[in-house]
Amino acid sequence: MSTMKEAMFYRKLAASKVGCELCPRFCVIAEGETGFCGVRRNVKGRLCSLVYGKPVSIAIDPIEKKPLFQFAPATRCLSLATVGCNLRCSFCQNSSISQEYGAIHGEEMYPEEVIALAKQHGVEGIAYTYTEPTVFYEYAFDIMKLAKKEGLYNVWVSNGYTNPEPIKTMARYLDAVNVDLKGDDEFYRKVCGGLGIKPVFDALKAYVKNGVWVEVTNLIIPGHNDAPAAIKKLSAWVAENLGESVPLHFSAFYPQYRLTSAKPTPAATLEKAVAIARKAGLRWVYAGNVLGNKYESTYCWKCGTKAIERMGFSVLSLEEKCPKCGTKIDLRGMEWSRKAKRFK
Repeated sequence: MSTMKEAMFYRKLAASKVGCELCPRFCVIAEGETGFCGVRRNVKGRLCSLVYGKPVSIAIDPIEKKPLFQFAPATRCLSLATVGCNLRCSFCQNSSISQEYGAIHGEEMYPEEVIALAKQHGVEGIAYTYTEPTVFYEYAFDIMKLAKKEGLYNVWVSNGYTNPEPIKTMARYLDAVNVDLKGDDEFYRKVCGGLGIKPVFDALKAYVKNGVWVEVTNLIIPGHNDAPAAIKKLSAWVAENLGESVPLHFSAFYPQYRLTSAKPTPAATLEKAVAIARKAGLRWVYAGNVLGNKYESTYCWKCGTKAIERMGFSVLSLEEKCPKCGTKIDLRGMEWSRKAKRFK
């Protein structure tokens, strides 16, 4: 297999340079060089992907692990990633393949082979995750087109550093996305090596505009983005710009990679965050990474009755309407859930 494929979303510039337009960094790349992500190279005036067909991680996951709680609940997906990322988060849980991977590597696997593997394992969909799928856009895009033909869903787990035009192009094949909304503008610049928060806002709006089911995750890191005022501001932005029915997941932090000075997130902080987000008008708010807490489950936003019971990544029971007052639970992808039959 060729290790390089011509990239989408770039323009040719003077002196054999190219301008990448896939992510908000808009890298200008000289011949023989790569962009910030390290996996897109200028080869004789053509921008090429160095990771096409080279997954570095493949696994079978429950959809709840993404986390996507209100899209195709109780289904399983083939999850895959290549090396590379367009952020440099100091707390990355997959740093060995996003940042510290050395030479580009991975198992050679054509998109057709990915689909065959998914069918072999009887999963309902494919997830592009672990690292940032934006940097392996062409590979994901080709898999996604084949997946839709085979009746499989496609979901992305993303940092939101994707430009609106690439989002528009892939939206016809993408069913759902979970985007990390990590903190405020300063947090992105200081802790994530980013360009600020605006690109993530723009991406989230683009997903919603193009009909993709969106869920948002906020990893709460003590001393960095756990102030009640910050959580209130983030929650209010989601409610006002994306809609009150967009699920918001607050996730507990545990020290890792280069951010070992911060302490693990107390359960009480997560519970307070849930309360703040609900007060901001969001209907579906969760707390994750703390096994057995009550906010793993889905509660009716009107009367508070439990409608979907979860333990970790397992769905124990599922109701599409509140069993008490009949209010409809906002769910997507239930055709795959019914096909899977993995809940009561």
